[in-house]
Amino acid sequence: MACMKLGSKSDAFQRQGQAWFCTTGLPSDIVVEVGEMSFHLHKFPLLSRSGVMERLIAKASEEGEEGCSINLPDIPGGAKTFELVAKFCYGVKLELTASNVVYLQCAAEHLEMTEEYAEGNLIMQTEVFLNQIVLKNWKDSLKALQSCDDVLPHAEELHIPKRCIESLAAKACTDPNLFGWPVMEHGGPMQSPGGSVLWNGISTGARPKNSSSDWWYEDVSTLSLSLYKRLVSVMESRGIKQEIIAGSLTFYAKKYLPGLNRRQVASESSTRLEPVALGAPPSEEDQKLLLEEIDRLLPMQKGAISTKVLFGLLRTAMILRASLSCISNLERRIGMQLDQATLEDLLMPNFSYSMETLYNVECVQRILEHFLAMDQATGGASPCSIDDGQLMGSPSLTPITMVAKLIDGYLAEVAPDVNLKLPKFQSLAASIPDYARPLDDGLYRAIDIYLKSHPWLSESDREQLCRLMDCQKLSLEACTHAAQNERLPLRIIVQVLFFEQLQLRTSIAGCFLVSDNLEGSRQLRSGFAGSNEGGWATAVRENQVLKVGMDNMRLRVSELEKECSNMRQEIEKLGRVKGSSAWGNVSKKFGFKLKSQMCSAQEGSISQQNNGSGKLEKAKDGKHKKNSSKEE
Repeated sequence: MACMKLGSKSDAFQRQGQAWFCTTGLPSDIVVEVGEMSFHLHKFPLLSRSGVMERLIAKASEEGEEGCSINLPDIPGGAKTFELVAKFCYGVKLELTASNVVYLQCAAEHLEMTEEYAEGNLIMQTEVFLNQIVLKNWKDSLKALQSCDDVLPHAEELHIPKRCIESLAAKACTDPNLFGWPVMEHGGPMQSPGGSVLWNGISTGARPKNSSSDWWYEDVSTLSLSLYKRLVSVMESRGIKQEIIAGSLTFYAKKYLPGLNRRQVASESSTRLEPVALGAPPSEEDQKLLLEEIDRLLPMQKGAISTKVLFGLLRTAMILRASLSCISNLERRIGMQLDQATLEDLLMPNFSYSMETLYNVECVQRILEHFLAMDQATGGASPCSIDDGQLMGSPSLTPITMVAKLIDGYLAEVAPDVNLKLPKFQSLAASIPDYARPLDDGLYRAIDIYLKSHPWLSESDREQLCRLMDCQKLSLEACTHAAQNERLPLRIIVQVLFFEQLQLRTSIAGCFLVSDNLEGSRQLRSGFAGSNEGGWATAVRENQVLKVGMDNMRLRVSELEKECSNMRQEIEKLGRVKGSSAWGNVSKKFGFKLKSQMCSAQEGSISQQNNGSGKLEKAKDGKHKKNSSKEE
């Protein structure tokens, strides 16, 4: 830390208890009271340097008191600063540093120690040291600004905080690699003219690491909130990047809000950005005020601050009972980048007094609404403007598809909560647009868990809940599970069976098409290269694999047809009591364009497919024999 030496005489001050004495050989003729400390001094050195002391001594002398006594209760810096002022008046050696220059300048201004009374007086000395040395150095400027807190009203009159903040902002906004600082100030290694690191004057060839843009985060975090806010505002006015400002705010918040560090993942913590541990954390009221100020300073920009930190701030705001505007702003910021969140982030406990649910589902609902509103405002894709074939691979749908998957996972986590009401579950699940879910497997899993945890739901509530998912968007695995799920309503099971058969038929038709294509390609290959035995062997293996796949699908279709037939018989038995065709009513109710002969028709189609496949196999055997005879 830089310093400037003043005075030339040896120290002639001695302290005895709560009193200071000047041991120059002459008896003291004045006592100056500063707080609880008494200074036994001489009149002439004081009145020759200070206009205030000159007037106070003259006034005390006119009153004709035997012992001259003066009281200075309002001197900036108190007794410690006046001790240095007294030493300066006597010409005793002292050092001006970045830690005491603000106190001394404020005290000198208060005592009117101007050039009118003595050349090279204290005001001029402190002003020169502050401008020419302190404000040109990062560490010294920071020290001087920190000392302004104790004498802030006096320092504001002299514009000292403003000058220190301007100096710090200018240095923080400048690339440190251009000038070699703050590496030199932080004790960085010596460098050769070529730029390599020197060890004992010998070039090692190693290159020093470049200073990152966050080198000043830890230093400015030592400032009080009021001065830190002013520094951030000046930096923003100078055009510093919003991401850098947000990083500094995050560091400052983590240092003084202990709740932010409880859920911090060790792999994401940086040794450079790890906050310094404090002895005693601030009070809850101070933390609440700090959090609300951090929220006001944070830039409303997507990606400026990580989603995990935003969730930590939101969780802390709920614990500290921060203002509604603060909570709403944090929810809006999270909604802007919800696609970057994880399931762990969404699982926020419910801190309300009512404790209706284990997790705060209403907060997640509001965050999701902010995301959907932003997605719509930025021109998010809609199902009307995109074909089904383009739905899966559209880059513009990636964020909302990720959010849909995230919300489905969240629903599965909160579904076991017996206190979670059906309307809340339905509202959150229905908020996701249909085109955002390529598959409804995740939603089906969440609904199944909710039905398992809420067995008392009525049949109508179960059907209403199951209408949230689209049976046509279930995978074959999900359809297989749903067809055997006793918790689902009968109507939903029949729909699942119907669409599962459609999917299997489509798959079988696709396999036949592939088989025909392979047969045609084999004929072409045999025409161009009849002696290619390796290609023929490969085609045979592919054909065998396809045959095994088709046989498995046929078995599955036959099983489903048996289940469908049994279900139809049971429904017809129930319908006979009412004197009507139950299957026809059920098919109309389900909206299927299906007749009662569906299963028999399917059996016929399967038998035809079996005959067709037999003919294909015979034809293939005949061709194989002809080719073998030619080779012989």
